[in-house]
Amino acid sequence: MTLAETIAERLFQEIIEGRLTTSKPLPPEGELATTYNVSRLTIREAIRILRTQNVVRIRRGRGTEVNPPEEWTSLEAVVRASEGSLGHGPERLLEARRMIEIGAAQLAAERRTDEDLVQLGVQVDEMRAASAEGDVTRFVEADIRFHDVIMRASGNIFVPLLFVPFGRLLIEARRQTSAVPEIQRNAIEQHGNIVSALTAGDSEQARIAMEAHMQQTQRDLRQHVLDEQP
Repeated sequence: MTLAETIAERLFQEIIEGRLTTSKPLPPEGELATTYNVSRLTIREAIRILRTQNVVRIRRGRGTEVNPPEEWTSLEAVVRASEGSLGHGPERLLEARRMIEIGAAQLAAERRTDEDLVQLGVQVDEMRAASAEGDVTRFVEADIRFHDVIMRASGNIFVPLLFVPFGRLLIEARRQTSAVPEIQRNAIEQHGNIVSALTAGDSEQARIAMEAHMQQTQRDLRQHVLDEQP
């Protein structure tokens, strides 16, 4: 990593932690150079790196400003912001999951193999065993593998790749919810319904089952994790 890349990373960290915000311009080049003990040229290059991701913009007469996260063009930057104070958190991730996973389940109902069904059953059994033992990590791993099987079973090579950048967020979001025994029980029941729909090869039932799972997950998230009234 070059010095400019290092400074760009430090600036970005201050942005996602809320110390540099959209409400006011970044400090002048000279001040940033002094703060980070680098040359103005290095600061300029660091700003250029952030500009290529549309994280910041230069406005004539106003200096360098932070753009709202929804305007950023770097998916990695957006994912990292979702882990920090700028993000909308687990509910936005769930919205993205719903859009992709419902369609994946519909395709999987038509294209899944017998081996896919076996693997789905294995993961549900693993979730039950982990829940009985109070092993949250094991439960989360089985949950993630369950959904990975469905995405691969969709028969569309692009579907599994869509969630690759969200890896850390998916794990953390599931850890938050899966620590609650009631949520574990709901998840096991919903996963069983999905397996039944896929076993029947019914794409409409698969859509309904996955949608029900996403809705239940959202209710559980709001009630048990975000402490909102149902």
